[in-house]
Amino acid sequence: MYHSVGDCSDDPYRITVSPDRLDRQLGWLRRRGLRGVSMADLLAARARGEGRDLVGLTFDDGYADFTDNALPVLRRWDCGATVFVLPGRLGGTNEWDPLGPRKPLLTADGIRELADTEGLEIASHGLTHVDLTEADDALLGAEVGGSRALLSELTGREVLGFCYPYGTVDQRVADVVRAAGYDYACAIDPGPLTGPFALPRVHIGENDTSWRLLLKYRLNRLRRRPVPLTPPEPVPTSVSLPSPASGESPVKETP
Repeated sequence: MYHSVGDCSDDPYRITVSPDRLDRQLGWLRRRGLRGVSMADLLAARARGEGRDLVGLTFDDGYADFTDNALPVLRRWDCGATVFVLPGRLGGTNEWDPLGPRKPLLTADGIRELADTEGLEIASHGLTHVDLTEADDALLGAEVGGSRALLSELTGREVLGFCYPYGTVDQRVADVVRAAGYDYACAIDPGPLTGPFALPRVHIGENDTSWRLLLKYRLNRLRRRPVPLTPPEPVPTSVSLPSPASGESPVKETP
C-alpha cells in the first residue's frame, strides 16, 4: 500500500516514498520472482487458481505525482497497479490531512490518461475522503455509489474496486459497498471482517529497505487469514443503498 511518490522531507504521516526508494522496492520484488499488478488482475488470477507470483500494488488518494514519479518506475519493472482516486476532489489537494504539506491530486484528464494505460486500474477511494463508519446513510451512499458512478462516467469503464478511507470499515459500510456493485474493497490491517470486501494490505514507506521488506513479507504470510475467493453471498434485503444524489459532487475540477 503506497500513497504519494516524491519528496519525503516534510512527511508527518509517512505516506511518501521517493522515486528512488520505490525503484529499489520494486526491484526487490522482481528479483524474488514476484511482479506487482493491479488488484483486479490479482483477484482475477487467484480466482483461476493462478497468480502465486503476483502482488497487488495500490496507491491511495490519487496524488498527481503518481504520473511523473511512480508510473515510470512501474514501467521500468513491468509492474501494474491500482490507483484509488477521489472524484469529488479532482484537481484539489489532501485537505483531510491537518498536518504536513498540501499535495496536488489528479485532475480529470490525469485520471482518464491513467485509465487508458495498460496494467493500471482506476478505482474509488470515495468522493472526498471521509471516515465512512461515521457517515450517515445519505453521505455513505454518495461516497460509495456516487463515486463509482462519477468514475465510470469519467473513464468510460466499469469501476470494480473500492478502498476505505483511513482503512476504517464495519459490516454496514462493507454491505453498502457490495450493494453498490463493486467486486472488491481494500482495508488496511486484518480485523473482524474478512473476504473480498475487507482485503488487508501492508503499508510500505520510505524506511522500508530490503531487510524490512523481507520481514514484512514473512510476517504478512503468518498473520493474514486466508481470504475467500468464492463469489460473495447476495446482499441481505434489509440493506438499502441510499441515492447518491443527496451528496453527489459533479465531475469538475477544484478551483
